[in-house]
Amino acid sequence: MNKKRDVKVVAINAMIACVYAVLTILCSGLSYGAIQLRFSEIFIFLAFYNKKYIPGLIIGCFLANIPSPLGFADIIFGTLATTLATIVMYKVSNLYIGAIAGAVINGIIVGGELYFILHLPFFMNMFYVFVGEFIVLLVGCFLFKEIQKHDDFMQKYILS
Repeated sequence: MNKKRDVKVVAINAMIACVYAVLTILCSGLSYGAIQLRFSEIFIFLAFYNKKYIPGLIIGCFLANIPSPLGFADIIFGTLATTLATIVMYKVSNLYIGAIAGAVINGIIVGGELYFILHLPFFMNMFYVFVGEFIVLLVGCFLFKEIQKHDDFMQKYILS
């Protein structure tokens, strides 16, 4: 067991959690509600490359959902959606399939949450959440495809 490496992983996950939460809260007008563009969701692609980033993503989502207008439900179900999306992201072998899967997962879970809490139409909100998530994740696909071109950066900061 390498304690220095373990401390590094914990520190990286803490930074990921903080950046995810702060970015979500700073863009709160777009992060919560029926139509949402949660830019912090781009970070779930880190799970595609390395499962060690999943805890930071989940904790970041949990922290970001604390001030959500949907309250406790968003803390539970929003975090569940990100948890499932990161696990699927780690399991798939294609960024674009991961983006579609993440958008579908969030669309169903968050759309259901909006239906039960705010009594908004389920399928319409599922579609709105799916579209917003898919737009963000599509941007993430292109961003990470560009990052992949830099082998040194990938090896030093993402894959190791």
